[in-house]
Amino acid sequence: MTGPASPLLDHCPETLPASSYHDPDWFAREERAIWRRNWVHVGRKDDLPCGTMRRIEVAGQNLILCRDRDGRVTAFHNTCRHRGAELCPVDEKPLGRLITCPYHNWAYDTSGRLVSTAFATPTADFVKADHGLFPVHVRDWNGFLFVCLADQAPELRPDLGLGALDNWPMAGLRTGHRLVRELDCNWKIFWENYNECLHCPGIHPELCDMVPVYRQGVMAANEAPGWTADAPARPVLKEGARSWTLTGAPCGPEFPDLTEQERGRGFTFVTLYPTMFVVAHVDYVRAVTVTALGPERTRLTAEGLFSGETLAQPGLHAAEVARFATVVLDQDGAACETNQRGLKSERFARGRLMPQEFDILRFHDWVRDQMGPA
Repeated sequence: MTGPASPLLDHCPETLPASSYHDPDWFAREERAIWRRNWVHVGRKDDLPCGTMRRIEVAGQNLILCRDRDGRVTAFHNTCRHRGAELCPVDEKPLGRLITCPYHNWAYDTSGRLVSTAFATPTADFVKADHGLFPVHVRDWNGFLFVCLADQAPELRPDLGLGALDNWPMAGLRTGHRLVRELDCNWKIFWENYNECLHCPGIHPELCDMVPVYRQGVMAANEAPGWTADAPARPVLKEGARSWTLTGAPCGPEFPDLTEQERGRGFTFVTLYPTMFVVAHVDYVRAVTVTALGPERTRLTAEGLFSGETLAQPGLHAAEVARFATVVLDQDGAACETNQRGLKSERFARGRLMPQEFDILRFHDWVRDQMGPA
């Protein structure tokens, strides 16, 4: 059986224009065309306790994420239908049977239906059923909660399909570590960094030691110079390593239902533009959420998900388990900020992609398709 064909480009296409990484008007278009039309990750379901209302912001919109006492999750625009006051003026608060506006006490049930105008006495022309909260689409995928601001939400389409993590016990994993970094770069700069490994030999010595093929500036053997389809397969991780930890040893019991291919690969990346990627290992799962804060500001939220058995181990420190990935993330963050500063030169209009940057081209094509005509 032959291996996969080489994905290398046969030309060097131009990048997106430099202005797309720092121009406020371009960013405003992206908010409307990308961030308000696609699914955006807003956290783990298990990290939103039953009976909780949380204020969140997505693409400049003030929202509330609600989980009622029965565990049902809903989301709404954070605005009362009376005169527009915030329904939840704090980051998080208990949620009872009703969502009550703190200004004039209008009350809504957890499905968003208006049930009381409190002391106000509407006339006959006011139809209560027409004044429910403005709903926002919510989707639960493997315990990750997503919202979508579009009137008609698109399908949720991870690059490897909705079943990509079916062999991992996602429903039973718990958040054991969370790290937040804010970078002085455009969100697309981070995704471009994610999509190539030409920078790996110079930026990631620890990662290149863990994944030897990265030393060649490629992400897989079929991208390397001189590769042929009949080349024998080689282990992905260095000899003796099983997971992305400082020692390469698993931090706890390996997940039992993984295939031999999933174990041998050592890690499985699943990508959901524009909002997150998941890295599934044999012993834990890591999720990184990308939030566009402005034309030149991006927040990364990295969460380590572990089984209860692993978290219960005496002496386990989840932050120590995550330290290898944290080192890599911080190296990438510094590179992204360097990239952002450099492309603002008045002489730099746009760059050229190299053959190994085929995934950046796919990302650029996705952005162009989302943005539509100028």
